[in-house]
Amino acid sequence: MSDIMVIGIAGGTGSGKTTLTRKLIESFGADVSIIHHDNYYKAHHNMSFEERARLNYDHPLAFDTEQLIRDLRRLKRGQTIQSPVYDYTIHDRTDKTVTIKPTRVIVVEGILIYESRELCREMDIKIYVDTDADVRILRRIMRDVRDRGRSLESVIDQYLTTVKPMHEQFVEPSKRRADVIIPEGGQNKVALEMVIERVRAHLAQNQ
Repeated sequence: MSDIMVIGIAGGTGSGKTTLTRKLIESFGADVSIIHHDNYYKAHHNMSFEERARLNYDHPLAFDTEQLIRDLRRLKRGQTIQSPVYDYTIHDRTDKTVTIKPTRVIVVEGILIYESRELCREMDIKIYVDTDADVRILRRIMRDVRDRGRSLESVIDQYLTTVKPMHEQFVEPSKRRADVIIPEGGQNKVALEMVIERVRAHLAQNQ
């Protein structure tokens, strides 16, 4: 469907992707739907909790990106999809799904969405949220301890052993595929207004 705009929002952990995504929803409401790459982590039901906790969740192979691409294409064809749901507290997919209906603007959000050339080709605008590493780690610590039941030690250990090296190997280089790089994400009011205006123009053009 040519009147559907797909916006990618990528960036490192704690960069402000969620804030930017939320601002778009606040601005356009029911015209926007969101696909979270994190929900497409591969299922590991056959592993113990301890084994799952040791997996590298910041490598491209941790995700079932092919399923996300298939679901995104269905949305672009005007079909409703059932997105998987991932539970961070158990390090696994749940048996639940979330219904996502086709809308005029689809946001694909995640740290590694630009690592896949095939996924990039499905997007009309690719935004990369660029935030200093010290700010990102502090945000991640606060989020994981408060919202995901993690200990401070486990968050720091994971950051140093997988998050930071994977960011440097995969996430940071992928920003070269972005069309727009926004420092500080949703806190950058000038850049945010430019994105909102671009979406507003698209919606007005395809009424």
